[in-house]
Parts: sequence; structure tokens; C-alpha cells
Amino acid sequence: MSRHLRLALVQAPAESFEQFADGLRLRMKSPNRAELVVYPELHLCSRGAEAMTLEEYYDTYAEPLDGPRGAALGALARELGVWLIPGTVLERAEDGKVHNTAVVYGPDGELVAHYRKIFTWRPYEPLCVGREFVVFDLPGTARIGLSVCYDAWYPEVTRHLAWMGAELVVNLVQTSTSGRAQEIPVNTANAIVNQIWVASVNGASPTAQGRSLLVDPEGHVQVAAVGTEDTTLLAVVDLDRVAAARKHGTGGDSWPWDHFAPDDTPLELPLYGGRIDPVTWRPAVSPWTPEALRPAVPAPVPTAPCPAAGAAGEETAR
Repeated sequence: MSRHLRLALVQAPAESFEQFADGLRLRMKSPNRAELVVYPELHLCSRGAEAMTLEEYYDTYAEPLDGPRGAALGALARELGVWLIPGTVLERAEDGKVHNTAVVYGPDGELVAHYRKIFTWRPYEPLCVGREFVVFDLPGTARIGLSVCYDAWYPEVTRHLAWMGAELVVNLVQTSTSGRAQEIPVNTANAIVNQIWVASVNGASPTAQGRSLLVDPEGHVQVAAVGTEDTTLLAVVDLDRVAAARKHGTGGDSWPWDHFAPDDTPLELPLYGGRIDPVTWRPAVSPWTPEALRPAVPAPVPTAPCPAAGAAGEETAR
């Protein structure tokens, strides 16, 4: 039996909390009702921002996650019985620093995960950076990873989330520039090379450039907004397609997570001061992946020794 997730990606312009709450209630009474509902980056923290100084912006929108806004978001998720990602918010941490933070609320109204954006859009996004990758579970259904806008440009982010077992990575976006054209193939590539679902949810006009999309583990776009208008993309995500792509191969012929044999020597990565160790080069498996699609522990793959340069030259001479 496949695992399915009814997912709504809301491409909307920035709203006040009241507009957001009323709109969400209407969506959940319509055919757009979903188990997981996702809004764009800074969806509730953008109105009027262009006319504010940085201090005014912080004073208007930055608050602790357990502040009044967080309580209201939790109450709304509980009222509607949904998993809710209301975009990102300005989080004022205990040390006074302000982060661009994705938040996730469960149907019981509890804050189940929060992720501080790592790759802020410097120099135009003067916010403090995060330093932890975050995944969360929808019990019995899926493991989901969080990334925010510019994070998608750094393949290390999505790769780590996939390695942590994410079957769907939600990329929350508020791109108002022509750069949206590049974000689409970047998100598609992240899905392909990690064999996961990727949802990239951008704001609508006039806040942002739209063109939200959902990509499957083999790189096929399942749903997409072709323009910048306010719209809701609804999709049913088959989570078992992640394990199927890894078992049978992307397009039936590529197994990127199975490249390394256990007896391969580690690959040094000077850029990171680290390495790929074949022993640990394998993503975590969601607890709800069917047994038939779980990978077997690979046996060492016999490999012929690499010939020495001199030997090869001698063979050529003969």
C-alpha cells in the first residue's frame, strides 16, 4: 500500500494575519483541502517592509516563536486539523538575534519543527544565519526536510536533508527578481540528484514572481504555476516513489546513492576539510518505507586494481 500525502502549495502575496487566517479557512472548506498546507517565505512578515528601516522592520515583525503570533498559528492549525507551514517568520531568539525561520505546526497546534535559514541572501537579507539542518516526521506518512529560498542554490543543504531521511524537501521562497528563472532548474536538479520530492513555493504578485512547482524524485514536474497569480497548487504525493526510484534507478538506469562500494577508499573533499566515507554514504530510510522497498545492506563489490601508469605504458608499447 503506497503512502500518499495530500499537499497544498499556496502561492499568495504577503498578507496580514487576519487575511491569511480567513484565506486558509476558505481553502480548507474547498477542494483545496489538504493534510499539509505550505505558504511562501516571510508570508506574514512582508507587508509594508519596503518602506521600513531595518529597526522598524524588526520592531514590527520579530518576536519569539512562543510569542502571540506563534500561539495564534498553533491555534489555527488545531482549529483546521492540518499540518501547517505558514512560510517563514522573523524569529527573535533569546540572545536578541533575529532569524528568518521556517515553522511547522501539527494538527494538535504544537510547534513540531523550526528551521533557521542558513544561506541568507547576502547582502540584501540582513538576518542572522542558522547552523542546523532540520527534518520532521508526519507519523505514519513521511519525513520532510525544510529549506528556505537561497538554500536551494547550495546543494549541500538538500543533500544533507536527503541523507537525514527526507523524502520531500519543502523550499519556501519569496523571490521577486528575475532569479526565479534559475531557481526552477535548481530545484528540479535537487530532486533528481537526491531522488526525492521537492516543493518550491514562491509568493504571488506583487510580492514575488510566483512559478511555484512540485518535482518528483525523477525530475518530472507534477504541478506548477505558470505565472505570478494568487493560486493554490494541490497534489497527492506518493512517498514510496522515493524508495522505488532508489531501488529501481532514476529512469531505470541511475543509482546515485549506491555509487560507493563499502570497500572503496574514502574520497577526500578538500573544499570541506572532510570526506565521503563509503561506509556512511547512504541516506536514512523513513520508518514508514515498505519492507519491499528498503535497501539491502550491499556486499563489497569486487574491483580490479587500478593499473600503474608504467604498466599501462608498457602494454601500449607492445
